[in-house]
Amino acid sequence: MTETRTETDRLVTELGNKIDARTANVAIVGLGYVGLPLAETFAWGGYPVIGFDIDEAKITRLRKGESYIGHISSERVAELTRSGRFNPTSDPATFARADAIIICVPTPLGEAREPDLSYIVATGETIRPYLRPGQIVVLESTTYPGTTDDLLRPILEKSGLKAGKDFFLAYSPEREDPGNRDFATRNIPKVIGGYTPNCQKLALDMYRPVVDGVVAVSSTKVAEACKILENTYRAVNIALVNELKQVLNRMGIDIWEVISAAKTKPFGFQAFYPGPGLGGHCIPIDPFYLTWIARKYGLNTRFIELAGEINTAMPHVVVERIAEALNDDGKAVKGSKLLILGVAYKKDVDDARESPAFEVMELLQARGATVVYNDPHIPELPKMRHHAIQMKSVPLDPETLAGVDAVVVVTDHSRYDYHVILEHSKLVVDTRNATAGYKGGKARVVKA
Repeated sequence: MTETRTETDRLVTELGNKIDARTANVAIVGLGYVGLPLAETFAWGGYPVIGFDIDEAKITRLRKGESYIGHISSERVAELTRSGRFNPTSDPATFARADAIIICVPTPLGEAREPDLSYIVATGETIRPYLRPGQIVVLESTTYPGTTDDLLRPILEKSGLKAGKDFFLAYSPEREDPGNRDFATRNIPKVIGGYTPNCQKLALDMYRPVVDGVVAVSSTKVAEACKILENTYRAVNIALVNELKQVLNRMGIDIWEVISAAKTKPFGFQAFYPGPGLGGHCIPIDPFYLTWIARKYGLNTRFIELAGEINTAMPHVVVERIAEALNDDGKAVKGSKLLILGVAYKKDVDDARESPAFEVMELLQARGATVVYNDPHIPELPKMRHHAIQMKSVPLDPETLAGVDAVVVVTDHSRYDYHVILEHSKLVVDTRNATAGYKGGKARVVKA
């Protein structure tokens, strides 16, 4: 036992010294909306960074100094590439020279809303042949409590190496918020849970120089649960205002005015806003990870599941509101031409993952409407796991606005000129309160 402790201590010391000197090679797996900003953060924090992705197109663009993410400019990517601290690659053999491997791959839902951890499994199996003593592996992908210890660790230990003894293992949930100008990877505290105390210390030391604060928790499971709590908290509160919106609409009360008044209270209230449904890579997905794992423990998360039902029903609520608005103009959904404004899941980003716009469009098409869209950030609809709709963005000009029966604001991008939209449209169905405060214009505005 003494010999084992001595060898482990030696590995801890060697990796710790590399981390302290910023000579530890950090490999980021998955260069999407989470991985690329994280790679940039570690590179500018002084570490040599390997950026790994299986998408050759991404690697080619990065090597040319081009960005494929809207809120990360090509100038930033070019500067990062020229720095010599960032090496984008699709060759898994580079994991052999990495001292730290951070996994930032997708964790979507399956057809039955069960966790799809195939990307984590595939990444673990890709890393395993190159795993060597003294490396640390950190999972950042959002998932249910137990994934790091019970799923990823056994895959890596098939190499013959043991976590906490030969290599080190930790979990640190990503907290990326694309398009947020106030908070980026560098200034958001990192929650970190290690498989063992040595794993914890090494992970804390690695992240500490590159982010504004690290928060140590007692285990990987606590860190995983922290991320689930953060997004479930948001999901249930959004469900609350989505339900209230429907009740207050029947009463002739503007939910946005109510929220605006309520948030003047300096304590005990945090504003959440209704919308056409949840979107993005976290809030629509994470609560279902929790409900799934709860069932394995013989428990039903009724409150969370009810919130999920409310939020997933919102595209249907919006479509009903559109139908009512058209009916008031003496028109049916069938045969009408409708313009969707915004297909990104949130304003001012080019990310359409889980966007409610897709379901709204498909529901309208199923009712016989002709649907077109405009989004200055998404010129062509990307391929989606659960949607087969294909379309290109149409110009947003007076002719287009005048040629449709209704304009539906799904995503309230800042680049939209609502004065022009209201002046040239007949009917505007506003799901985001985007037109509030705009006076004049001939369009009739219906909030949904």
